[in-house]
Amino acid sequence: MEAKQVIVIRKDLNMRKGKIAAQAAHASLKIILDMMEHRRHGLVTRWALYVAEDTPLAEWLNGRFTKICVSVDSEQELLDIYNKALNAKLSVALITDAGLTEFNNVPTKTCIAIGPDWPDKIDAITGHLKLL
Repeated sequence: MEAKQVIVIRKDLNMRKGKIAAQAAHASLKIILDMMEHRRHGLVTRWALYVAEDTPLAEWLNGRFTKICVSVDSEQELLDIYNKALNAKLSVALITDAGLTEFNNVPTKTCIAIGPDWPDKIDAITGHLKLL
Protein backbone atom coordinates (compact mmCIF):
# COMPACT_ATOMS: atom_id res chain seq x y z
CA MET A 1 0.00 0.00 0.00
CA GLU A 2 1.50 3.30 -1.10
CA ALA A 3 0.96 6.39 1.07
CA LYS A 4 -0.58 9.41 -0.61
CA GLN A 5 -1.59 12.99 -0.03
CA VAL A 6 -4.89 14.46 -1.19
CA ILE A 7 -5.25 18.15 -1.98
CA VAL A 8 -8.79 19.55 -1.99
CA ILE A 9 -9.29 22.72 -4.06
CA ARG A 10 -12.30 25.04 -4.11
CA LYS A 11 -13.69 25.21 -7.67
CA ASP A 12 -16.22 27.93 -6.87
CA LEU A 13 -13.43 30.53 -6.64
CA ASN A 14 -12.56 30.16 -10.34
CA MET A 15 -8.86 30.58 -9.58
CA ARG A 16 -6.40 30.83 -12.44
CA LYS A 17 -4.36 27.66 -13.05
CA GLY A 18 -1.21 29.26 -11.66
CA LYS A 19 -3.05 30.32 -8.51
CA ILE A 20 -4.40 26.79 -8.04
CA ALA A 21 -0.87 25.38 -8.42
CA ALA A 22 0.54 27.84 -5.88
CA GLN A 23 -2.23 27.20 -3.35
CA ALA A 24 -1.86 23.41 -3.70
CA ALA A 25 1.91 23.72 -3.22
CA HIS A 26 1.35 25.82 -0.08
CA ALA A 27 -0.96 23.15 1.35
CA SER A 28 1.35 20.23 0.53
CA LEU A 29 4.37 21.96 2.03
CA LYS A 30 2.53 23.23 5.11
CA ILE A 31 1.78 19.66 6.17
CA ILE A 32 5.51 18.89 6.32
CA LEU A 33 6.49 22.22 7.89
CA ASP A 34 3.90 21.72 10.63
CA MET A 35 5.58 18.39 11.50
CA MET A 36 9.02 19.94 11.88
CA GLU A 37 10.55 20.71 15.24
CA HIS A 38 12.82 23.63 15.98
CA ARG A 39 15.55 23.49 18.56
CA ARG A 40 17.75 26.28 19.77
CA HIS A 41 21.53 25.62 19.80
CA GLY A 42 23.16 28.71 21.24
CA LEU A 43 22.38 31.53 18.86
CA VAL A 44 21.21 29.22 16.09
CA THR A 45 17.75 27.72 15.66
CA ARG A 46 17.70 24.47 13.73
CA TRP A 47 14.69 22.88 12.14
CA ALA A 48 14.42 19.12 11.75
CA LEU A 49 11.90 16.57 10.61
CA TYR A 50 12.01 13.30 12.52
CA VAL A 51 10.38 10.45 10.65
CA ALA A 52 9.74 7.06 12.20
CA GLU A 53 10.24 4.02 9.99
CA ASP A 54 7.19 2.11 8.77
CA THR A 55 4.95 5.18 8.87
CA PRO A 56 2.92 6.68 6.03
CA LEU A 57 5.19 9.74 6.07
CA ALA A 58 8.33 7.61 5.69
CA GLU A 59 6.72 5.62 2.87
CA TRP A 60 5.65 8.84 1.12
CA LEU A 61 9.02 10.60 1.49
CA ASN A 62 10.90 7.55 0.25
CA GLY A 63 8.41 6.86 -2.53
CA ARG A 64 6.81 8.90 -5.28
CA PHE A 65 5.23 11.75 -3.25
CA THR A 66 1.86 10.70 -4.65
CA LYS A 67 -0.62 13.60 -4.65
CA ILE A 68 -4.23 13.48 -5.79
CA CYS A 69 -6.07 16.76 -6.48
CA VAL A 70 -9.82 16.79 -5.99
CA SER A 71 -12.38 19.58 -5.80
CA VAL A 72 -15.26 20.95 -3.77
CA ASP A 73 -17.83 23.57 -4.72
CA SER A 74 -17.89 25.82 -1.64
CA GLU A 75 -16.03 27.04 1.43
CA GLN A 76 -18.46 25.13 3.65
CA GLU A 77 -17.74 21.87 1.81
CA LEU A 78 -14.00 22.52 2.18
CA LEU A 79 -14.40 23.14 5.92
CA ASP A 80 -16.54 20.02 6.33
CA ILE A 81 -13.80 17.89 4.75
CA TYR A 82 -11.17 19.68 6.88
CA ASN A 83 -13.09 18.94 10.09
CA LYS A 84 -13.67 15.30 9.12
CA ALA A 85 -9.92 14.90 8.54
CA LEU A 86 -9.14 16.50 11.92
CA ASN A 87 -11.66 14.23 13.66
CA ALA A 88 -10.06 11.21 11.96
CA LYS A 89 -6.70 12.38 13.39
CA LEU A 90 -5.17 12.85 9.94
CA SER A 91 -2.55 15.49 9.20
CA VAL A 92 -4.36 18.35 7.52
CA ALA A 93 -3.43 21.89 6.48
CA LEU A 94 -5.93 24.63 5.64
CA ILE A 95 -4.67 27.41 3.38
CA THR A 96 -6.09 30.93 3.57
CA ASP A 97 -4.88 33.17 0.76
CA ALA A 98 -4.15 36.78 1.76
CA GLY A 99 -6.13 38.07 -1.21
CA LEU A 100 -3.37 40.26 -2.59
CA THR A 101 -3.51 39.03 -6.19
CA GLU A 102 -7.06 37.67 -6.33
CA PHE A 103 -10.17 37.89 -4.15
CA ASN A 104 -10.18 41.73 -3.86
CA ASN A 105 -7.88 41.83 -0.81
CA VAL A 106 -10.20 39.54 1.15
CA PRO A 107 -8.49 36.62 2.93
CA THR A 108 -10.00 33.49 1.36
CA LYS A 109 -9.84 29.80 2.27
CA THR A 110 -8.68 28.13 -0.95
CA CYS A 111 -7.66 24.54 -0.27
CA ILE A 112 -6.56 21.87 2.17
CA ALA A 113 -4.02 19.06 2.05
CA ILE A 114 -4.64 15.79 3.87
CA GLY A 115 -1.84 13.34 4.60
CA PRO A 116 0.43 11.76 3.61
CA ASP A 117 -1.29 8.74 5.05
CA TRP A 118 -2.56 5.34 4.00
CA PRO A 119 -5.13 5.49 1.17
CA ASP A 120 -7.93 3.78 3.11
CA LYS A 121 -7.80 6.44 5.84
CA ILE A 122 -7.82 9.37 3.41
CA ASP A 123 -10.35 7.79 1.03
CA ALA A 124 -12.83 7.50 3.90
CA ILE A 125 -12.86 11.32 3.95
CA THR A 126 -12.26 12.27 0.29
CA GLY A 127 -13.15 9.21 -1.79
CA HIS A 128 -16.44 10.71 -2.97
CA LEU A 129 -14.86 13.91 -4.35
CA LYS A 130 -14.27 14.45 -8.07
CA LEU A 131 -10.79 14.82 -9.53
CA LEU A 132 -9.82 18.43 -10.24
